[in-house]
Amino acid sequence: MGLLCRDNPTPVVMASMWLFWVWMATVLPRLAFYACNFFGLRRTGLAAAAAVFAALVIGVTAGRTSLRVSRTEVCSPALPATFDGLRIVQLSDIHLGTIVSPGRELTRLADRVNALRPDLVLFTGDLVNIRASELDSTAVRLLRRIEAPVYSVTGNHDVGKYIKDSLRHPAAESLREVIARQRAMGWRVLDDETVYLRRGGDSIALTGLSFDPALSEQRHDRHLPATGLRRAFAGVPQGLYSIVLAHVPQLWEQITAAGYGDLTLSGHVHAMQCKIRFGGRGWSPAALLYKHWSGRYDDSAGRTLYVNDGTGCVGYPMRLGARPEITLITLKRCE
Repeated sequence: MGLLCRDNPTPVVMASMWLFWVWMATVLPRLAFYACNFFGLRRTGLAAAAAVFAALVIGVTAGRTSLRVSRTEVCSPALPATFDGLRIVQLSDIHLGTIVSPGRELTRLADRVNALRPDLVLFTGDLVNIRASELDSTAVRLLRRIEAPVYSVTGNHDVGKYIKDSLRHPAAESLREVIARQRAMGWRVLDDETVYLRRGGDSIALTGLSFDPALSEQRHDRHLPATGLRRAFAGVPQGLYSIVLAHVPQLWEQITAAGYGDLTLSGHVHAMQCKIRFGGRGWSPAALLYKHWSGRYDDSAGRTLYVNDGTGCVGYPMRLGARPEITLITLKRCE
């Protein structure tokens, strides 16, 4: 398909993902059977094959669409008293171009967010999968149903890096359109900049770090150069409670080393859409690549990183043990 197609529009990407899932569904159960049958355990092999196939079917149905709400409290003495109890919903990695049923799935997402009654919604990148056209009028209408103010940053899929025909569809133009369409639907896109949230006479800083297209080839590296930090934090007072949105979690330690990020929110990893849950954050192949790959992390200075598993899919239309996630974060002041 890649050789035959000059570009990779949404239908081609979707077809490729589903064909890959069909390959997994026909090959992986047989491999499970062969492994058991090699030791003469034919019946065990048949049971293993059936279990693998069932898991793949669950992953492509309920596992892909059943939203999970994770709740956590973040406590800090730096938080002004007027912000005690602030309710934040984090969303990430919707990947609009790979949603099977946008009407139903985006409506469910907006309804679930609204039911949590957040004070604000923070989106940590990868709204689209390949190009800006995925953020069409239907997606805009449904995402506008989110009632709380929404702040967002761009991710590696938003910057147009994966557009194949870059002559007819320049990546920079697609990125500009992704940002423009978000702003048109009322979202505040933070492009390496800081805004201040105010309650009474108090304020906290909210900083958004854009994904740098130059880092696309390094997006899975454990250590990334932190471009944009100086611009984003220019003039932000040290000691002011700081929330930072950064699509890739690899930037957390550089953010905190600069003296910011009492709370840092990231996405990007999806837990590779495959997680074995046996308590805590469980285990995923993502742990082999990323130091921080899912859930909450706290450092010795009391600063927190939360890596949201996202709601969309990349590569294959399946989530096995890594259900689509909405995170509800409540800020608390503590002494």
